[in-house]
Amino acid sequence: MDAPPRLILASTSRYRRELLQRLRLPFATVAPAVDEAARAGETPAALAQRLALAKAHAVAAREPQAIVIGSDQVAELDGAALGKPGTHARAVQQLRTMSGRAVRFHTAVAVVRASNGFAQQALVTVTVRFRRLSDREIERYLLLEQPYDCAGSAKCETLGIALAEAIESDDPTALVGLPLIRTSAMLREAGLDPLAEAT
Repeated sequence: MDAPPRLILASTSRYRRELLQRLRLPFATVAPAVDEAARAGETPAALAQRLALAKAHAVAAREPQAIVIGSDQVAELDGAALGKPGTHARAVQQLRTMSGRAVRFHTAVAVVRASNGFAQQALVTVTVRFRRLSDREIERYLLLEQPYDCAGSAKCETLGIALAEAIESDDPTALVGLPLIRTSAMLREAGLDPLAEAT
């Protein structure tokens, strides 16, 4: 029997890597080298979907026999994208703006295998309703978590959960950066079943 195809995560995100490890499939990580700038008039959801597919295709072009996973997340408030803050000052500004509001986190995932033309993608949206946050709470959270590489400064898999009033989702892993329910389904379609017995 043929060996299963190589699995590659087209990402250097440690959050996505840790999530994919839950499926107990061996995989490699490769940086996709994709320009992540939004196009004029592009919605946050459309941006996430385009980038997830672009990342998967970029790596699949170099590894055509492999099954490649691409993913991207864009936070949205009032129709505008909230990116990764990068700095403390921007994180403070983001969290002040999000205080008492509902923010939508659009997480897209794409699975591509260039050798047989397989390509599927999905979008999972998680709505996080944030509590009204005091400046003291914001500063304490940022001091302890430093979530400057997280969309919307929200690191809800750890202390960031204390910022939330409610989370609405069909797949809680999507908020961390890779929707594993949809990813598992697409991997099965591509020929890699996380629950299949090793041969």
